[in-house]
Amino acid sequence: MSATRDPLPGAADLSTRTGDPGLHRLAAGALLISFQGTTAPDWVLRGLEDGLGGVCLFGFNVADGEQIAALTARLNEAGRPVVSLDEEGGDVTRLAYHTGSVYPGNAALGAVDDVALTERVYHAMAADLARCGVNFDIGPVADVNTADDNPIIGTRSFGSTPDLVARHTVAAVRGLQSAGIAACVKHFPGHGATLQDSHLEIPLVDAPLDVLRERELVPFVAAIEAGAKSIMTAHVAVPELTGDLPATLSARALTWLLRRELGYDGVVLTDALDMHAISGSVGLAEGAVRALAAGADLLCLGPLPTAEDVRGMVDHIVDAVAEGRLAAERLEEAAARVERLRDWFDGTRPSPNGSSVNGEAANGEVVGLDAARRAVSLTGSAGPLTDPFVVEIDTPPTIAVGEVPWGIAPWLPEAEIVRVKPSEADAGELLGRARKRSLIVVVKDAHRHPDSRELVSALLAARPAAVVMEMGLPIWRPGAGAYIATYGAARANARAAVELLSGDPSTAGL
Repeated sequence: MSATRDPLPGAADLSTRTGDPGLHRLAAGALLISFQGTTAPDWVLRGLEDGLGGVCLFGFNVADGEQIAALTARLNEAGRPVVSLDEEGGDVTRLAYHTGSVYPGNAALGAVDDVALTERVYHAMAADLARCGVNFDIGPVADVNTADDNPIIGTRSFGSTPDLVARHTVAAVRGLQSAGIAACVKHFPGHGATLQDSHLEIPLVDAPLDVLRERELVPFVAAIEAGAKSIMTAHVAVPELTGDLPATLSARALTWLLRRELGYDGVVLTDALDMHAISGSVGLAEGAVRALAAGADLLCLGPLPTAEDVRGMVDHIVDAVAEGRLAAERLEEAAARVERLRDWFDGTRPSPNGSSVNGEAANGEVVGLDAARRAVSLTGSAGPLTDPFVVEIDTPPTIAVGEVPWGIAPWLPEAEIVRVKPSEADAGELLGRARKRSLIVVVKDAHRHPDSRELVSALLAARPAAVVMEMGLPIWRPGAGAYIATYGAARANARAAVELLSGDPSTAGL
């Protein structure tokens, strides 16, 4: 490790310790920090000047395209940051957090199973990101969703079979990276077989290594072969691989398996360390040290850590080097990988007018709606709509999704739409309001919510010809006059469903 680098102005902001400024800069360079608001605080700008690795943006950082472009331009004036966010399409969106995404998510793309379409969708998303000054997409999700009751993956996955997920993961990586946006494939070594949410606890993947290699790892191997620039770790415990440690903190997962066995030499990013699986077990600062020691290169922080927390993490990393618990060479190796990523950014700057796939200009709304239309399916017959009455059954959002708008109101303005909590809804009162009217019941992942199923069943008992629209995974299919599966609750999914329901795409939303 070199001790001769001069710190940039404000270096004291990164640490409360004195000592080797080069070491402090290496420690800071491993952090991908977050902040509140639509403008960058001074501590963030000074931190980037002093070597912070980059930023992770969230929906609360985004007002509109012009604002986010101005924000990222200011961040780039302060340094050479990795500018990242989670843009998966479908339910998980940051750029369209306040409106809903114009792109369907992975479940819809997997249902269509056209890899050219998946590449086109991700290429269009990449063009949106590039116009906003983002250079690193924390996606695609490569988890094989084998647990129907998975509370955190669900429609974020391309599907439940390794080969399908692998081929669409590769298409997504190609779509992003051909437009100059680094793909970060997640969540290694696989979050699809879990029944817990790592935002809240350490989920368990109780599978032997041979099953892991045949199932969870298949999409990651394909992504590595496709040249994915980054892979994100999962805070999941795999007893045969990691013991009771989450993979993020496991050298057997990140160094032995990912680096040595799978031969990956790109940037390894952790999932957010302020998630309870890490912060609630070993703590934020110690989690940073252990993740670096295990083989991670960049440490993602969600919205909770403050400037003081970031300084404390830098101090703790520096102390760990001094104590011999973390090799300085490990920090240098991480910094070198991130620097190679920055060099790739510099060599693949996208055209200011966007880019194209097979000569087609990227038009996000057109591409996304085409994909959503191809994914949506109708079983049964709805018939002509008469003064429609729509019951949208409220479903608590996951932490990964957040409070993104969903539902069919924008596309069915002639309908009366009520949003109800299933535990508080009065089925008799709703049926009374729906009398002599077309009844449409909209749910999200009803298979995971008994109270939602109970309400739907009560409504269908009286109105068996009603329409049920599932905007999550279509696993529970009650007997109804018509059943519509959208494979996601994005804005594009909702529009495609209403078009199918009305039988006239030209009138949806008019």
